[in-house]
Amino acid sequence: MTRRTDLDLDMEERCRLLDDWVDVRRQIAVLEAQASELLVQRIAVHDADVADSPFHRDAIYRSMIAEYAAAGHLPTGSAEYAFTDARTLSVDLPGVRAAFRAGAITVRHVREIVRASGIVGEAVRNKHVDAGTLTLFEQAVLEVAEHDTPARTRTHARQVAAALVPETIVERHRRAASERCVSVRSVDDGLALLTAVLPEALAVAIADRLTRMARHIVRSRNGDGQAQERAAALDSAVESGSPGDTTTVIFGQDDTFTTDPHAGLPDPAAEDADTGADRDALSDERTLDQIRADLLTDLLLASAPSETLGTGLGTIQARIQVTVAATTLTGTDHRPAELDGHGPLDPDIARSLAGRNTGWSRLFLDPTGLVTQTDTYTPTEPMRRFLRARDQHCRFPGCRMPVHRCDIDHTHDHALGGRTRTDNLSHLCRTHHTLKHPDIHDRHRWTAHQGPGGDVTWTSPLGRTYTDPHDDESCSSDAPLGLG
Repeated sequence: MTRRTDLDLDMEERCRLLDDWVDVRRQIAVLEAQASELLVQRIAVHDADVADSPFHRDAIYRSMIAEYAAAGHLPTGSAEYAFTDARTLSVDLPGVRAAFRAGAITVRHVREIVRASGIVGEAVRNKHVDAGTLTLFEQAVLEVAEHDTPARTRTHARQVAAALVPETIVERHRRAASERCVSVRSVDDGLALLTAVLPEALAVAIADRLTRMARHIVRSRNGDGQAQERAAALDSAVESGSPGDTTTVIFGQDDTFTTDPHAGLPDPAAEDADTGADRDALSDERTLDQIRADLLTDLLLASAPSETLGTGLGTIQARIQVTVAATTLTGTDHRPAELDGHGPLDPDIARSLAGRNTGWSRLFLDPTGLVTQTDTYTPTEPMRRFLRARDQHCRFPGCRMPVHRCDIDHTHDHALGGRTRTDNLSHLCRTHHTLKHPDIHDRHRWTAHQGPGGDVTWTSPLGRTYTDPHDDESCSSDAPLGLG
């Protein structure tokens, strides 16, 4: 008879807690679905009131929203969204409604699906596509929503909508571009919120350039010895929502790294600095967010960054990644391009970017022409291009960190015999990369396995497996072009 150890009992307790948490989350989704069904019933009452008094339609609607917002202690906008979602589920998305009732998806999934479905619903109502297109949309979106996060569901749903009704997507984007604006609103304590509504490609490029310039400043203020690791640590903390985390990382050769045991201790170089400029640089304790805000102010008011913010910033250009089929680029068709990690992009904008930019790389994924393996530790540039196109983001389930902020990791450790092959490489952000490091105790370390098709399956310390599927679209042989 096998004797159960304390370790076995501890593992069972951890598994029980995880299973109970997942079950409660499912029950919460079921209750949210029940609340949505009650709103559907209330909508029927609303429609009957409108039928009796059509001239008071707006007042009837506003009164209903206000009452539910007050009773539920919700902002008016949240109550309105809830009614919109309930109506859309009851009219256009019966499959999503059923999945919601079963607790297979959460209210956040529903919100993202409903938002993306509006484009398809508009195309159906305008008779640009037949009614069955909504069913196709539901089926395709639920394949991801039932197994992935709301954030990934949002991106996937927008991609599906763009594929089903590309003409409507382009028309909406061009119409929305006329709504670009800038506004200012006071938020008290001497601060104000500056809001710019811009075409998405421009907004993403602006944010990226500010981030890269801020990282340059962090590198400059910390000196060559701590440059890359401090900037990457700050950037990773901001991306993960923990800007107060200042863990330092030390980088070695071939993309290897470890945490700095001296992080947070006084810097001798700072104590010995004897020039005013050095003292100013070393005393700069701003966070990455604060530096980005200061850079934005300088760029807009002075047209160029001031010298006090660091040198060499003028050469840093904005970077976005766009994928567009070669047929679209040549004008053979007008399918939307893809602003990687965000969603569809007007094909005219993609063509304009291609005409002004020399950074386009052809990603023709021919099995006989693609370099899939090298004897060195570092992958070749063609392999990197393939991996960027395939992964698009960190390959830990649910993570949306874009590839240009990730490391290329050997799924099976190179030091233990793992080969530098495309089917043994994937992008991982620093946070999830460290989960599989050998210096982590077995009780907390994750392992990963990559299948022949590119799916990455992670095994947790509890023995549970979670699979991140690769993107079939990005690995097709449709010869897309990527702007990196």
